[in-house]
Amino acid sequence: MGMLINSVWHEGDNLALTKEAASDGNFMRTESQFRNWITSDGSPGPTGEAGYVAEPGRYHLYVAHTCPWAHRTLLYLSLKQLEPIISVSHALPGRYPGGWTYRDDPEFADCIPDTVNGFECLHQAYSVSSNDYTGKVTVPTLWDKKTGRVINNESSEIIRMLNSEFNDFTDSKVDYYPEKLRPEIDAINDIIYNNVNNGVYRCGFATSQSAYDVSVKDLFDTLNQLDLLLDRQRYLVGNQLTEADLRLFPTLIRFEACYFGAFKCNIRSLRDYSNLYNYTRDIYQMPGISDTFNFDYAKKNYYSIERINPNGIVPLGPKDIEKVYLETHDRDRFVV
Repeated sequence: MGMLINSVWHEGDNLALTKEAASDGNFMRTESQFRNWITSDGSPGPTGEAGYVAEPGRYHLYVAHTCPWAHRTLLYLSLKQLEPIISVSHALPGRYPGGWTYRDDPEFADCIPDTVNGFECLHQAYSVSSNDYTGKVTVPTLWDKKTGRVINNESSEIIRMLNSEFNDFTDSKVDYYPEKLRPEIDAINDIIYNNVNNGVYRCGFATSQSAYDVSVKDLFDTLNQLDLLLDRQRYLVGNQLTEADLRLFPTLIRFEACYFGAFKCNIRSLRDYSNLYNYTRDIYQMPGISDTFNFDYAKKNYYSIERINPNGIVPLGPKDIEKVYLETHDRDRFVV
């Protein structure tokens, strides 16, 4: 998708991906650079960065239906009933000159353009916010309408803000990061991020056989462990839905449609893991969750990555995959 160098856009997938390729062939994801926090009273966030006060109508999210990191924030907007509080723009699926692209397109009527700033490309928001930004332009990106700048582009931090800092303005007070469970949630988050969330990218973007071999083993060893864990309990941390589940789900729902083929994560299919498969169905069937994801959009994005699929051909299968995730699951055998 290209990247910004000193806030000037440079085109090309290979440019950005080269920056994340280690000498041994491993994929090394770069860290997000905008790290300010929204807090209920405007006090500094947990990282010590400047705080922005939570207010309805003040903030805007740039997302993409296709991206698993952005999907996290869409899950929270739905579950926390924050759609009336925080406006959203959805990038068009596919790859475009200029990276993440926001404009009216009748083919993708549910992809809302940027009605706040009128940016057609997300990199414009980054260049306006910093005159010397060098790095990738990523979703989700959190924008402050009052100061006219990007304040955060790290999904793991944005979902923490959505979880708790806007509670005064929503009827949903559910806490997906309860204090008593935080050590357990943090521990499993670390494993899942390294080996599953980022693990599929480590497989797909590896540039050596040895790097791929290690990454794919880590991925499937972890999926095996998670399947065993979910044989004993409904969710990752006991029998209540937490942040850990909402971070794992975006990867699992894309697994068969995208990662199995495009990223060569094909040792086993997700449906070979009875517990993980039913667990994914369970979450997908929760009210509002299926509306946050589109299988066709996701396939279009992943199979448009020139480096891994030069001809850009999008597979027709898996057949009727959305219907499969609406079939009956067995997770209600656990008492919640």
